Amino acid sequence: MTNIDKASHPDSALFSELPSADLASRIADQVLQAIGDGRLIPGQKVAEAQLAREMGTSRAPVREALRLLESQGLIVSHPRRGFFVHSYDADELDDIYDLRECLELHAAEAAVARITDADVDRLAAQVELLKRLAQDGQMQEQVTQDYEFHRMLCALGDNMRVVRLFDQIATQLRAGIALLGRNYDDPWEIAQSHDVLIDALRQKDAARLRSELKEHLEEARFQVVALFRNDNG
Repeated sequence: MTNIDKASHPDSALFSELPSADLASRIADQVLQAIGDGRLIPGQKVAEAQLAREMGTSRAPVREALRLLESQGLIVSHPRRGFFVHSYDADELDDIYDLRECLELHAAEAAVARITDADVDRLAAQVELLKRLAQDGQMQEQVTQDYEFHRMLCALGDNMRVVRLFDQIATQLRAGIALLGRNYDDPWEIAQSHDVLIDALRQKDAARLRSELKEHLEEARFQVVALFRNDNG
């Protein structure tokens, strides 16, 4: 486990200073983002003193923020050792993918009933962005924007509780992928695999969308969990 050591990165702080209002939730948001984009990796210690110093606050709201993230399963605490980013094993990632599939299939069914042509155009534009990122070799940004596509789809179901739960699941899965250090498949193939979802949405074909989305998610689940087992077996 690696402690966050500012001395080893003197020119770049992990976190930015925050205003005083609603500090705990703002701190939690920054830590959540750092976990999601791989700046904080599973098993890494999260030093309260460093967070407080970089964010320009006391340690009390930092501790409150970390307790909040602990309640969401993203941070763990150990007596006399401090807080750490939660580490995942293959079985846990498989469970998270299972929950993601249930959530997205439900959201997609709701989305088909209310989706507009403009909504589909926005989703199609997001797929084109994924393809450009694949061509440019921007793996980490492609992962981020891939989850944004699925978040957009969930949001079209018009249930913000579903979206918030998706955000939590996505952060956990992105942390696992960051630990792998690579995509589970060819980036171009990943981007193109969204085309069938766009086609089903344009046709407002709920049955086809469910089938294609289920296959899309299960392929990602199979590949990521298999790689994780191989790397950590």
